[in-house]
Amino acid sequence: MRFIGALDQGTTSTRFAVFDRGGAIVASAQREHRQIYPRPGWVEHDPAEIWEVAQAVIVEALADGGLAPRDLAALGVANQRETTLLWERATGRPVHNALVWQDTRTDGLAAELARDGGADRFRDATGLPLASYFSALKLRWLLDSVPGARTRAEAGDLLFGTVDTWLLWNLAGLHVTDVTNASRTQLMNLRSLAWDEALLGAFGVPRAALPSIVPSSGVLGAARGLLAGVPVAGVLGDQQAALFGQACFDPGEAKGTYGTGCFLLVNTGEAPVASRHGLLTTLAYQRAGEAPRYALEGSIAVTGALVQWLRDNLGLIRASAEVEALARSVPDNGGVYFVPAFSGLYAPHWRADARGIIAGLTGYARAPHIARAALEATAFQVMDVVRAMEEDTGAALRALRADGGMTTNGLLMQFQADMLGVSVVRPRVIETTALGAAYAAGLAVGYWRGLDEVREHWDTARTWTPSMDAAQREALTRSWRRAVTRSFGWESGAA
Repeated sequence: MRFIGALDQGTTSTRFAVFDRGGAIVASAQREHRQIYPRPGWVEHDPAEIWEVAQAVIVEALADGGLAPRDLAALGVANQRETTLLWERATGRPVHNALVWQDTRTDGLAAELARDGGADRFRDATGLPLASYFSALKLRWLLDSVPGARTRAEAGDLLFGTVDTWLLWNLAGLHVTDVTNASRTQLMNLRSLAWDEALLGAFGVPRAALPSIVPSSGVLGAARGLLAGVPVAGVLGDQQAALFGQACFDPGEAKGTYGTGCFLLVNTGEAPVASRHGLLTTLAYQRAGEAPRYALEGSIAVTGALVQWLRDNLGLIRASAEVEALARSVPDNGGVYFVPAFSGLYAPHWRADARGIIAGLTGYARAPHIARAALEATAFQVMDVVRAMEEDTGAALRALRADGGMTTNGLLMQFQADMLGVSVVRPRVIETTALGAAYAAGLAVGYWRGLDEVREHWDTARTWTPSMDAAQREALTRSWRRAVTRSFGWESGAA
């Protein structure tokens, strides 16, 4: 029996997983990599370290499963999106650390471009507002800040890529990116699925540095080195991979991935839907030879990262897993609300000037209330995004398919169902990002027959149903939204 391999490169760690025909993991390995903070608001990764870690987990997982490359029918790749790299074509050597999606050093560039046409001047073409989040401004910063980079990029000597492109360059010598990752650069036109000349001009990006844009599911070439001969056949940004892994193939189906940040996507079908409520219009996926599928997305910067902050910065817990027990030791949040706007707020507010606050503190508040408020902050932020999705699509959410590490926290998942007023469902396999990359690759080589077979593999592990009455939900929502408004204006010094 042959298997499908998936390399899932995330913000804090990299995993290699091997899946069987039933979508079950038969071997897996995961390792973290460093987070580099040169200045407040700046976040970088070492590209060489990312590739080294990727190789290490491939070796470890194959050894764990007693497998060889010949046992893999195909390879899929999922990756942290928007994170931006620039490297030498001749040597493959990066010219700077990667600028991570969370990095805010380009806030000033975003404001400068917004003076002519506003923050939404490129939204019709790209589905995205002007923000430091996306790749275009990060690439411009690298081109302007690394000595000689712009001249070398214009000559084709330097190559741009998001992390998928970097991995594929090292895995198979390919300079490509798929439509989902390209849609997060703010350089691709949503409808043509091609690099847009007007956008390249506005951002000052030379076409010679850009990768080719390919479908998310389709054979691209063969791997070399550690996985020599294995077809590379699936590439998706991590959140789109999770949507695919959750089998959200029909319009209206939505998933939420609870990790370092939280990302919600709802499938909107074959036509892009313009958001009027602070969401992003993005590619969901594209299978080779088929029309693309689109999605609306709400991106939340800080969810699981807030639990890590409680651990590392405040010392309230020794391990992240302890937060649930601490939060459960009190019956409610004690009137405390935590808005984790450490680098501004993303969807649906898009306030770069917001900063984190803890509101409602009294002498009654203790560490458990802070812990509970931190968990509830995730559910409140997700609620705000879901309400925006419902406004944009005109349809109420029927259920939320939840995945990611935070879904093991039963207190959080129950509170999420309570605040949404609909069921939250966790699948049997919660590593849906890697699974989605595997599905994309396996479908491309005929390992799975089609989307219906993939749907059959999706199975519920646990469901949380709402138990809170509407009056309590509304009261909590009002207090949360008051706290959110208090977070606005801190970076700019506004009242």
